[in-house]
Amino acid sequence: MARELWSRLRPGQWPVPPEAFPAGSALVGGAVRDALLERRLERPDLDVVVPVEAVALCRGLARDWGGTAVVLDASRSMARLVLGDWTIDMARQEGPSLEHDLRRRDYSVNAIAVRLPPSQLSVVDPCNGLQDGQAQRLRAVSQANLMDDPLRLLRGLRLAAELSFSIETRTWRWIRMGACHLRRTAPERVLMELQRLVAAPLPASGIGLLIRSGLLRPWERRHTLAMAGRLDAAGALERGLQPVEIASALPLARLALMLSGEGLSRLKASRRLQQRCRALQRWLPSREADAWSTGLETDLAGWEDQRRLRLQRELEQDLPAWLLLAPTAMARRWMERWRDAGDPLFHPGSPLDGRSLQASLGLEPSPRLGQVLDHLTLERAFGRIREPAEALLEAQRFLDRQSGSTPAAG
Repeated sequence: MARELWSRLRPGQWPVPPEAFPAGSALVGGAVRDALLERRLERPDLDVVVPVEAVALCRGLARDWGGTAVVLDASRSMARLVLGDWTIDMARQEGPSLEHDLRRRDYSVNAIAVRLPPSQLSVVDPCNGLQDGQAQRLRAVSQANLMDDPLRLLRGLRLAAELSFSIETRTWRWIRMGACHLRRTAPERVLMELQRLVAAPLPASGIGLLIRSGLLRPWERRHTLAMAGRLDAAGALERGLQPVEIASALPLARLALMLSGEGLSRLKASRRLQQRCRALQRWLPSREADAWSTGLETDLAGWEDQRRLRLQRELEQDLPAWLLLAPTAMARRWMERWRDAGDPLFHPGSPLDGRSLQASLGLEPSPRLGQVLDHLTLERAFGRIREPAEALLEAQRFLDRQSGSTPAAG
């Protein structure tokens, strides 16, 4: 088993050779787990437990092999070596032995280690993680370990979604019992786990577990939360999205359905992510999604031009995410138009810029100029003007109407 795992870990591709670490070091965590499950990752994040001061070791390796040493937690002797696209996290061993260190971890499949050369190659598995991995079962090492860092509760749901694991009954009970403690965790860490969960291969199961566990309650958008679990890649493909579009649109749509505007703010999401989610939320259904989707095209047909243009402007970048909830045939038509960068409705803009209008019509920079630009954008979006000359005439007519004067006869 040890040699097979070692082969899957492909140490010859690591940016630092295993022999560069001191005797007694061991690879732990996700890389070992993924090798056990035969999940091939091009650049696995490497986590190494070392029997020495990790910060000093990391700085020494940065000098010898290049890269940057980053101190993660000086008090706990944790550091990260960044070399291009690779990261190697190092932590000083906790307790008198590697086995003691592993028993402090969250889930049994994360509590497996492979001793690095020059030590004899061996697998250390004090919590029976190998057996759980083979059974595709997520089992907590202990309730106390989960509560030491409540983020581990949420991480369990994310791992279950990523790995297609079932959660052991007792572990699930501990997760639900500890749900109220997740709010003690730094909000940035919670958001990072949620972003990984919504991008997981089986997010529907993870989102379903989130709802049942109550972990998301302080931040959830309750009336649309269940919709997030119904979005999947198959539905996105049916709606005409391509894989690269799905990779961006699905996670964003799920977050917008799961998290309230206040929740996003409290989780300290970036300003840009908050803006994108809130733009989607303004146009998301306020009732059950199926009923909203069924009546959407009829509703759109009755909208005024200004309202339709506002939707297209606000969702120009993220329209594919919104279309995940739209009727299939409509979504396919809209995706084709959205991909056409020259479509004046799906990528709205004025046919004349502000400087041209100032020069031709003698306008000054002012709210009035902005009104003219908005009007020209509207007229172009619905095909009522196409050429710059038409736009200039329409701008003059708009100004004449605004001032109440009658245009001179041609």
